[in-house]
Amino acid sequence: MGKPTGFLEYLRELPLDRDALQRIRDWNEFHDHMPESKLREQAARCMDCGVPFCHTGQLISGMASGCPINNLIPEWNDLIYRGLWKEALERLHKTNNFPEFTGRVCPAPCEGACVLGINDPPVTIKNIECTIIDKGWEEGWVIPEAPLKRTGKKVAVVGSGPAGLSAAAQLNRVGHTVTVFERADRPGGLLMYGIPNMKLEKQSVVMRRLKLMEAEGIQFVCNTEVGRDLTSRQLLDEFDAIVLSTGATKPRDLPIEGRNFKGIHFAMEFLTANTQAVLSGHRNGGFVSAENKDVIVIGGGDTGTDCVGTSMRHGCKSLVQVEILPRPPEKRAADNPWPEWPKTYKLDYGQEEAKAKFGADPRVYLTTAKKFFADAGGQVSGVELVEIQWTKNDKGQFVPQDVPGTSRVVPAQLVLLAMGFLGPEQPLLESLAVERDARSNVKADHGRFQTSIPKVFAAGDCRRGQSLVVWAFNEGRGAARECDRFLMGATDLP
Repeated sequence: MGKPTGFLEYLRELPLDRDALQRIRDWNEFHDHMPESKLREQAARCMDCGVPFCHTGQLISGMASGCPINNLIPEWNDLIYRGLWKEALERLHKTNNFPEFTGRVCPAPCEGACVLGINDPPVTIKNIECTIIDKGWEEGWVIPEAPLKRTGKKVAVVGSGPAGLSAAAQLNRVGHTVTVFERADRPGGLLMYGIPNMKLEKQSVVMRRLKLMEAEGIQFVCNTEVGRDLTSRQLLDEFDAIVLSTGATKPRDLPIEGRNFKGIHFAMEFLTANTQAVLSGHRNGGFVSAENKDVIVIGGGDTGTDCVGTSMRHGCKSLVQVEILPRPPEKRAADNPWPEWPKTYKLDYGQEEAKAKFGADPRVYLTTAKKFFADAGGQVSGVELVEIQWTKNDKGQFVPQDVPGTSRVVPAQLVLLAMGFLGPEQPLLESLAVERDARSNVKADHGRFQTSIPKVFAAGDCRRGQSLVVWAFNEGRGAARECDRFLMGATDLP
């Protein structure tokens, strides 16, 4: 694909992000695009490898390897190299309903599985994907495509996050009448409130796609929590099929001494209220502010990074991010071979911003919190941290052990818990009486997505547990396919 010798002639290049100290002054996206000539060179690096692992979409060692939605990456790389942008967009949309989302927030397991990455830096797949769809919107190539006829079948999608949106888009495409129920005041779920504006702009990116979906015939019903505002019985009676895509929104807590002090918040509480304030156009209340505070973020991953980036924009006084795992190596370790996801050290946007302002990566590794301290008014004032080492217990399991003499207390007027999620909230699942697995997720086999109630399907994090946005898109598309098969006896959906 592309230029046969491109991978030998061109080095990997990415567009420069906005300056870290400048971008923390606003909530605008920090991404930029490259000139078209440079982007075509990057597409030319795709090396006609014969067996392209980039779009395989498999799990290796519990991590994604290649694209979970099987994007036809070598094909649109070749088309971009040849300057055929509209054709590249058509190939991209064959497998991906929302490339403007994945092109911004996906961690790009495709690049981790790129064959060129065995010896050289991989192809800049994520950047190329994002540029294709952004150009498609700019050129007016992305337009509503309503189905030519309706089937007369009604489907309810519960939850408007990544899985719910992809299920809704696919089911609408084949002519079913789709209603998406969302308990928040705006649709989009994680894409709207779980990912900050500077990484995924809401009005010009998220709402643009949602408005197009409405123009295609999908109805969004917000401020409606199924099980409270609308009973499960009503849903079962009024719709021919239901797709559950509520996510895994039950956060992991940290039950240590002082947990109930004021100023200790779950990450999503912090991020959601902040985005609501940004979207409402005012910054004078209704959200948790990090301004002039010493901030401790406990936990890593994308959510931890988003807490860091948000705190930087509030104007925090200092910031420490606590990681219980060791610092990753600069290069792949021997037990982390290609095409596994490369577990290597990197500065994400939030840590880059903190380093630019405070002089160092804010993360402290192999460290955990042991106790919270508070002032006379019950407001958190500090956190006791201690270094740990991982050792095996009598069952052969690795467990953290405190390192003697390493305890210290650091100041904190705001603590954000970003330690992941335990599974879906249970009231709705209990009211529907769907079977759950040992981890409290909805029990439904991958590939079939059908729950213990035949007309109810499940997709995304509520079925598989906390995972990547792109896996949610995979599951939403898969659940739509099986839901269509259930309704019609056969399906043409991929």
